Amino acid sequence: MTTYHFVGIKGTGMSALAQILHDSGEKVQGSDIDKYFFTQAVLEEKNIDILPFSEGNITEDLTIIAGNAFKDDHEEIVKAKELNLPYYRYHEFLGEWLKKYTSIAVTGAHGKTSTTGLLSHVLKENYQTSFLIGDGSGQGNEDSQYFVFEACEYRRHFLQYHPDYAIMTNIDFDHPDYFTSLEDVFQAFQQMAKQVKKGIIACGDDEHLQHIQANVPVLYYGLADTNDFQAQNIQEDEHGTTFDVFVRNTFYSTFMIPQFGTHTVLNALSVIAICHYEDMSINQISKLSTFSGVKRRFTEKKWKEQILVDDYAHHPIEITATIDSARKKYPERDVVAIFQPHTFTRTKTFLKEFAESLMLADEVYLCDIFGSARENSGKLTIENLQELIPNARILDVSETRQLSEHDDGVLLFMGAGDIQKFQDAYEKSE
Repeated sequence: MTTYHFVGIKGTGMSALAQILHDSGEKVQGSDIDKYFFTQAVLEEKNIDILPFSEGNITEDLTIIAGNAFKDDHEEIVKAKELNLPYYRYHEFLGEWLKKYTSIAVTGAHGKTSTTGLLSHVLKENYQTSFLIGDGSGQGNEDSQYFVFEACEYRRHFLQYHPDYAIMTNIDFDHPDYFTSLEDVFQAFQQMAKQVKKGIIACGDDEHLQHIQANVPVLYYGLADTNDFQAQNIQEDEHGTTFDVFVRNTFYSTFMIPQFGTHTVLNALSVIAICHYEDMSINQISKLSTFSGVKRRFTEKKWKEQILVDDYAHHPIEITATIDSARKKYPERDVVAIFQPHTFTRTKTFLKEFAESLMLADEVYLCDIFGSARENSGKLTIENLQELIPNARILDVSETRQLSEHDDGVLLFMGAGDIQKFQDAYEKSE
């Protein structure tokens, strides 16, 4: 029996895939850098070995799954190829694994993780379900009926997949280090649509998705009455959001979710649509109301008189959505944005849009730009963004105590890098 060795096992997708294989009875181990990541906690709970990178980790009995952040000259990948071991990139292996199940890909520029989490929750409350969520969560079972997974468009990796169904939340320009234009992004999604085998659930409020062509039925969801599935009468209270769903202009049912913001209603509507398409009952679908959320998506805690929120938002659209959620859930509190831009190319490309979205908050703090494994330096600085936002302040990790002046504020720690260290530093400074 082979052992699956994950090169870069602490990555969110890699961690989730490792858990799926482990839960399915496979032998699993992995390697990564010697730095703590939130994804490793569940790996350790499952007694999955995490080794420091070394070519000595690579032995004859392994099947290698390499994270996409690591190039072919990585010492473990070089050794694996020398030994002629079975070798996959993350997206290649996932493309093979999902063929065992009724697979549902969740893709889009924004909302993938939350929607994957919500759909996984509803399905596993009713059926044996495997899932892979981009927050590092994964669960597997050989007897699963469904396999729900997050499908990322970056570098067109999602073209490795031929799912039974796909949910498409939106199309937007992101990953400017790879995609050349919005049209380039659209063409990637168009190609993905042609690979879906049974049906597509797409947001009809997104003008780009309205032009998607496929070889299978495309059902549209959204707030406009032209959609197959429409949300109306959206109401919010301290418990969350309720809304009525109409299927082709005929009332279907009323649903409740314990989240806030229009984007969360759209996420839920996509899940309702696919579950309806799979002939699930209203009672089964109503498990939406018990969804507690995914990691790093409006993850909140009470801290003295403040509310601290950890959120992955790293694109202007996502920042706007996160601030909207905070405003709707805590209308009486000031909203304080603490933002760490992720990658120099994205910051440069969306500099004006970042400023506009952040100015929706009452106060703004900016942290230095976080590079990445593929791009760790650039000429742009955080001061370039500060210049566009009146009264924005630069926040150093050693000076977080100043955040305490926002007595009963909602502090949104937003970013895809290591923004959590600013929240940690703040909590320790008090």
